[in-house]
Amino acid sequence: MLSEVAVADTAPILGRLLWALLAGCLIGMERSIRGRPAGLRTHALVCMSSTLLMLLTVYQWELLQGMPLETIRVDPTRMAQGVMTGIGFLGAGVIMKEKLTIRGLTTAASIWMTAAIGIIIGMGFFAPALYATALTLIVLSILGWSERRLPTRRYARLSVSFKHHERMNKDELYQLIKDHHISATSPSYELDAGSEVFQYQMTINTNKKDAFNNLSTSLGLSESVKSFAIQLVGD
Repeated sequence: MLSEVAVADTAPILGRLLWALLAGCLIGMERSIRGRPAGLRTHALVCMSSTLLMLLTVYQWELLQGMPLETIRVDPTRMAQGVMTGIGFLGAGVIMKEKLTIRGLTTAASIWMTAAIGIIIGMGFFAPALYATALTLIVLSILGWSERRLPTRRYARLSVSFKHHERMNKDELYQLIKDHHISATSPSYELDAGSEVFQYQMTINTNKKDAFNNLSTSLGLSESVKSFAIQLVGD
């Protein structure tokens, strides 16, 4: 009986898996083009696996024919919750922390969205899945392009080292930073007694695109600066 049901339902089952493959490939292709760690294959497999697990829920009556009704619980939301919990671990794996910078949040969100699309494909909601796939591609491409052109405020951690007897005073350094349309907060000071190196550390922020680059150029040309570092904060 199970083999007869499986043969009769081959077309709709394969159709849903192919829909999931297409949706996952479209979203994954956008991520691959941008060089993200989770790309075409990852998104395709996530979408298909979500669909496959939901198909188990959809066809469980056929698969469990002859079982007492009181032993079978039909609750597709429980399977969906399990899928999304598992996807959470996969999404966490693509989030990387590099010093003060966090990368991969958008890719993690796209994996989560791909899993959700796979779930509704598995339930047979093809129109919502199509709309969701199209809107996801719009968010990742068009909105991503727009986001990069917004006057976003950028933050960084600035460290500047001087020889103890040649260091700038705090007001001079603040004025240099201000001349580049940058604000500075949370200053700290450190003196290395062994090498007599004096270091300023502070958080800086600006909404000017090239401000940090221009500041690094000025610091590099300053004869009194022994070394410096500007570490960006954020994705």
